[in-house]
Amino acid sequence: MGLWRGVSVGLKVALVVLLGLALAFPEWERFADKAMGARAVAYPLAALLVPAVWWARRALRKAGPFPWDVDALLTAPFVVDVAGNAADLYDTVVWFDDFCHFFNWVLLVAAAGVALRRTSLDLPRWAHVVMCAGIGAIAAIGWEIAEYGAFILDTPESVGIYRDTLGDEALGTLGAAFAGLITAFLPRPTPDHPAPQPPTPAAARATPSDSPN
Repeated sequence: MGLWRGVSVGLKVALVVLLGLALAFPEWERFADKAMGARAVAYPLAALLVPAVWWARRALRKAGPFPWDVDALLTAPFVVDVAGNAADLYDTVVWFDDFCHFFNWVLLVAAAGVALRRTSLDLPRWAHVVMCAGIGAIAAIGWEIAEYGAFILDTPESVGIYRDTLGDEALGTLGAAFAGLITAFLPRPTPDHPAPQPPTPAAARATPSDSPN
């Protein structure tokens, strides 16, 4: 997990730096009308979700090693989003928004998929894929609702936003299903102690006699 630890910490540092840049220069066109204030609150909270859950499980003595890979995968989409704004890619590259709605949901739901494979749920692969797609669909719908309320209502885009919203939700759900397919084939953790096996008939007959010698 050494590599994943470095990636996770690096992504969190990058997220703080990029959000700080957006808050320091809100007058830049690439940051204007992008609800950067709301992102500066929501994104760090989202990036702290895995540590918060892990600390809660640790307090209950149920935590294993810290899941650096899950933490990195969950943080990465928020870094990609803010970096895209900082580089002005959303306004200069036509396909970048659609790319983010697919690729960021692959990363986001891959985090959920990896975490699911490490639970005690013995899901068949098809159920794992469906669950991941459902998680991604819920996240995509929630994102579009938040995006609409944050800055689209106050722009001329509110007239023709319906088609874009449906496309974003479809791309997010497709990316989530793709992440589910990938993570469904990850190996499941093996139990620390194998389950006891029932005695064989020969072993049952070999039990010592109750009578003294």
